[in-house]
Amino acid sequence: MNMKLGMRIPPKIGAQGMEKTAELAAAAGLDVLDLPRLTPEWKVACEGAGLGIGSVDVGHTAQLLSRDEARRADAAEAAKREMSEIAALGSRVLFMCLVPEDRTLPRSEGFAIWKETFPAIVKHAEREGLYIAIEGWPGPAPHYPTLGCTPEMLRAMFDAIPSKHFGWNYDPSHLVRLGIDYIRALGEFGERINHCHGKDTEILHDELYECGVLEETFGAKYGFSEGSWRYTIPGHGEVDWGKVAVRLDRLGYSGAVSIELEDHRFWGSLAAESRGIEKAVMHLAKYFK
Repeated sequence: MNMKLGMRIPPKIGAQGMEKTAELAAAAGLDVLDLPRLTPEWKVACEGAGLGIGSVDVGHTAQLLSRDEARRADAAEAAKREMSEIAALGSRVLFMCLVPEDRTLPRSEGFAIWKETFPAIVKHAEREGLYIAIEGWPGPAPHYPTLGCTPEMLRAMFDAIPSKHFGWNYDPSHLVRLGIDYIRALGEFGERINHCHGKDTEILHDELYECGVLEETFGAKYGFSEGSWRYTIPGHGEVDWGKVAVRLDRLGYSGAVSIELEDHRFWGSLAAESRGIEKAVMHLAKYFK
């Protein structure tokens, strides 16, 4: 098994500063950090703690999906500059969540804009040796305009841009909440995985009876939930990480599985976040270490 464990940086841990964050991650048994922005200071902090860099967030994605052509052009130039800076600092995996600036934009219209805008972005990624990983977060409510959150969308996007430099951030928690077979999705789109998130989802059956797949009318009972499901740390939800690990191994995936801490039980304080990361590492290490 040649995979690494990492994390996206939760707020209370991140508030400790770069060096402390990196030290805490290393002490928890992680190999890499996913960064909201790559700077020389972050690179030094990670290297000092013996950590690699998992993924780096790229900005300007909302404007890349703007209805305004001039805004899209400006965003494309800004994104390319940022991508080149990330490549110069030695990172290779770019994280993007394709949420349009107009959050009422129908996904079909967002896809048409994306198809026009992204080939040049991907060509730039190819030139710089970068790999884009898009996050299939089904949000935000109530319009859910994010691109790439279902198999029909991923299939259309990967057909439109066949390059491996445009790929997927595999996060089974999103598929579980949508009722999509997360193992079957690995089978169909596994070759396009450029990054993975270690996050889980519990299906709340009483709440599913109450409101079906709609959002709860009077507000969700739990954090990181919309009613019939809640995000959890790995091991507290529906995902069989052993099966995921076997398939990623068969695909030859050697990147990171990065914990994305979204679980109300492990939130709100430094101690709670630290416990959540430690428990998630303990569970994932059984399969990926």
